[in-house]
Amino acid sequence: MQTPENGVKGRIHSFLSMGAVDGPGLRYVVFLQGCPLRCACCHNPDTWDAAGGTEYTVEDVLRRVRRCKPYIYESGGVTVTGGEPLAQPVFTAALLKALRAEGYHTALDTSGAGALAAAREVLAHTDLVLADLKFSSEEGYRAHTGGSLAHTLDFLALTQELGVPLWVRHVVIPGLTDGEAHIRALARMAGQFHNLQKVELLGFRKLCLEKYGAMGVPFPLADTPEMDAAALCRLEDAVRRELPDLA
Repeated sequence: MQTPENGVKGRIHSFLSMGAVDGPGLRYVVFLQGCPLRCACCHNPDTWDAAGGTEYTVEDVLRRVRRCKPYIYESGGVTVTGGEPLAQPVFTAALLKALRAEGYHTALDTSGAGALAAAREVLAHTDLVLADLKFSSEEGYRAHTGGSLAHTLDFLALTQELGVPLWVRHVVIPGLTDGEAHIRALARMAGQFHNLQKVELLGFRKLCLEKYGAMGVPFPLADTPEMDAAALCRLEDAVRRELPDLA
């Protein structure tokens, strides 16, 4: 059914029709264009430029999603990510609203960057938030993302206020965020939110090097080794000790 929201336009970087690591089940993933942060470990630098990508209407996206409905509708859904989807809050809210109206489970993969008033409208149409909690200190945020821990925690508090289920994700970077004390502090920080369902630790990888090279932009962590799988498992155990009530 055509609604006013279906004509809202936004800029999109790309689509992934069968995502298996972007929320529960198989999911259609929409990568929006534009991000205000400059995270040292960013693996999608080609999404930074808000003027890049291609313009689509909400209806354009719905047509693409519908083609995958037999695979994603029952046990998966649609994840909107980026870039930073809250950098295009009007489009993101309209898209999530339209997806929900058609019965899809909606997930928002976000750093929380952006105005909280605008985020509130987006969250009104969101079934699950996948939130990137990047550092356990304000200093770490400022130095390595250009963002703010305080603002991120305010966003997480908003998800709790609105009762939106929350998964917290954290990239574990050797020599930077791989200390057990840091991971335990981050787990405690996430655990203060009663809507928290899961904490996911993601091992740092360098699959993005070719993108940085093509853009002529130096990758800040080019000399950092990728995360060791066994060490990551030990840190996951530390999270479970801090948050034993999580599944």
